[in-house]
Amino acid sequence: MGVIIEGTYLGNKKSKLIHTLSGTEIITDAPRDNNGDGSSFSPTDLVAGALGACMMTIVGIVAERDGIDVSGMRMRVEKEMEGTPRRIGMLFVVLHMPEKLAEPVRKKLERAALTCPVHHSLNAETEIDAKFVYDV
Repeated sequence: MGVIIEGTYLGNKKSKLIHTLSGTEIITDAPRDNNGDGSSFSPTDLVAGALGACMMTIVGIVAERDGIDVSGMRMRVEKEMEGTPRRIGMLFVVLHMPEKLAEPVRKKLERAALTCPVHHSLNAETEIDAKFVYDV
């Protein structure tokens, strides 16, 4: 059985999502450029965040398996929307990784990050520009 996420429309372009396994709740709002007040993540913001989190998670899985310390790893994702139909056009992802990692390890982790399920689930028309910066 898959993971179940339930949702309730709260009005005023806001929704409450519940991850039923953990009970964790997230409130979404329409973005300012689409009639919302921008008071929380928009659904497309969650997609952008999911991509960055997924990439870090896959790196973490490989690092843990292979005894690699990726403490301090962090990410930044910038999302650009496009017109008709309205959709995510571009995601700029920067993963900040430990600078002490040797080149072969860096390549292994970069390849792993780019295999994340969210990356593979996005529409082929959604451009993804991923960069790895070794400054942590």
